[in-house]
Amino acid sequence: MSGGDEGPRRVGRPRADRLRPPSGRPPREELLCAAAELFTVQGYAATTTRAVAERAGMRQATMYHYFRGKEELLAELLESTVAPSLLLARRLLADAGRPAARRLWELCRSDVLLLCGGPYNLGALYLLPEVAGARFGQFRRMRAELKQIYRQLLHGTGAGAELAEDRDGLALRNDLVFGLIEGVMLIHRADPQRPVAAFAEATADAALRIAGSPGPTRPHGAA
Repeated sequence: MSGGDEGPRRVGRPRADRLRPPSGRPPREELLCAAAELFTVQGYAATTTRAVAERAGMRQATMYHYFRGKEELLAELLESTVAPSLLLARRLLADAGRPAARRLWELCRSDVLLLCGGPYNLGALYLLPEVAGARFGQFRRMRAELKQIYRQLLHGTGAGAELAEDRDGLALRNDLVFGLIEGVMLIHRADPQRPVAAFAEATADAALRIAGSPGPTRPHGAA
C-alpha cells in the first residue's frame, strides 16, 4: 500500500486485515473474548493490547477501531458481569407480591449462574487494583446498586425484619451474603467440572441460611 492511504477509516475496513479465519463472532465480541481469556489466564498487567489483538486474529491497529485500549476492554468485561444481574434485581425488587426470601434466592441463584457459567473466571478481575481508577466508576456504581438491592430484599425477609433496628447487623449480614455470591468463583475455579446449575442452587440455599432464613424458598416449590 502507498504511504498516502491515510483517509478516514471505513466501517468494513477492520475485517479486511484479519490474521486468521474469522470465528463467526463480530469483531468487538472477538476482542472481548480474547481479552477475557488473556486477562484471567496470564494477568491484566502482563497482557498487551497487541497480544489481545493477535489472540483475536487481527492487527493491533485494527483493534483500536473498536477499543481505545486495555482499560476500555476491562471496563466492558466488568460491566458485563453485573448488568444482567442488576436488571433482574430491579425486576425482583419491584415484584413485591412475592416473598422477599424467594426473590432473594432467585437473585442469588441467577448471579452465580452468570458469574460461573462462562468460560473465564471474570470475577477474579474485581480484585485488580486498577478497578479503583476513575475509568471503572460505572462498574463500581452498578455493583453498589446491585448490593443495595440485595440488602433491600434481605431486609424484606423475616430475619431481615428482625434486624431492622440493627443497621450494622443488617449491613454485616448483607456483606456476608453478597460476599458468598461473589466468592463462589474461587470455589468454581478449583472444581470447574462441578455442574453449575446445582452449584448455583446450593449457593442460593446457603445464602438464605446466612441471611437467617430457616431454609431455602425455591420458586419451583421443592423441599
